[in-house]
Amino acid sequence: MPTLEDPVMSLDVPRTEPRPGHTAAEEIRRRLEHARSTRLAQLKALDQETASPDDPLTAHQREAIESALQEIEQALARLDNGTYGICEGCGKPVPPERLEILPYTRHCVTCRRRAA
Repeated sequence: MPTLEDPVMSLDVPRTEPRPGHTAAEEIRRRLEHARSTRLAQLKALDQETASPDDPLTAHQREAIESALQEIEQALARLDNGTYGICEGCGKPVPPERLEILPYTRHCVTCRRRAA
């Protein structure tokens, strides 16, 4: 069980301060890679613990995890090409608070609501 001293970061606990010596881009990449490794571990656990891969709930969970993985990969590509943190809907910067909560988001809240 993780303790407060563990270096493992939960996806549920945002880290607002960059680690000493890390640039913002390095910190973003670290968060995205952590999110990716967490999702991959979830897929592995789902494969190992599932009685029937044809179960609708399992299929839905798998689709959600795979969708998140795709979003994470796209966010890493945006980080590489310099467009990370820019809303794909309006072209304005995505608020840092939103990126803190959902580091692979492509839209600001307003544009996301419009799309839904």
